Amino acid sequence: MIINTFSYLWKASAHEAITELIDNGYRTFEVPISSPHCWPVETSSADRAAIRRTLEDAGAGIRSLNAGGYDLNLASPAASMRDKSIEHITSVIDLAAEWNVGEIIISPGTRRPMISPSLEQVHGWLHDSLETLVPRAKRAGTRLLFEQTPYCFTPTIETLAQVVRTVDDDALKIVYDVANAAYIGEDPVAALREYRDLIPLIHISDTGTDVWGHDPIGTGVIDWAALGAVVDATLGVDNVVLEVIRDENTLEEFATALRDLNAAGWSVENNRAEEVVR
Repeated sequence: MIINTFSYLWKASAHEAITELIDNGYRTFEVPISSPHCWPVETSSADRAAIRRTLEDAGAGIRSLNAGGYDLNLASPAASMRDKSIEHITSVIDLAAEWNVGEIIISPGTRRPMISPSLEQVHGWLHDSLETLVPRAKRAGTRLLFEQTPYCFTPTIETLAQVVRTVDDDALKIVYDVANAAYIGEDPVAALREYRDLIPLIHISDTGTDVWGHDPIGTGVIDWAALGAVVDATLGVDNVVLEVIRDENTLEEFATALRDLNAAGWSVENNRAEEVVR
């Protein structure tokens, strides 16, 4: 199982987080791109090399980098803002190439909530951005994964799938976040079955429907036994990212999550020392 370092966002650098996780038996990671945790323009060549050595020495690796979405908007009506977003994601693509990372998670963008531009306009701006980004990702040997989030203009798997199928390129797929889905009332089990061909990676955590969370397993509305069965039948547990976010007692929270998943019928007890799957 892949471990997301989001819980370390404000208390440790990505290198420090990865080192602690390696010391506790984990070997495959997803790293959010957020300053000061990990930000390409703030990460020197020496720091990049140091992380690469740490990973190589441990037989570990980073499966994915999450480029983020709050500060970016690939669907902005302003070309200069789209360019800034493209510039940032390009810097993440370059970092991914240095660390041998196969996938980069991005957000489709946001739509102004009052007096909104038409969906046709928003999709047009997004596709303009993708005409630049998708070829760049392919040249770097990575692929882009759109994540569906409640605040983006494609919050459901159906709307996001429409974008990906329109582009129709293996360098653009979906990372499916089950907590994001459950929060807006979408059924993650049904979605994973129906859109399996577009989903090479999923994020797992729990949530309620009143408050959006990335909470411990079994504390929200997700049916973990049913989700585990469909994961086994589709993409497999090696392509699952644990994204329970807790900045206190983080290691114990991760260990508890793995135990709770196993109790729900998942096969994760021997997956801490897996190789990176690309």
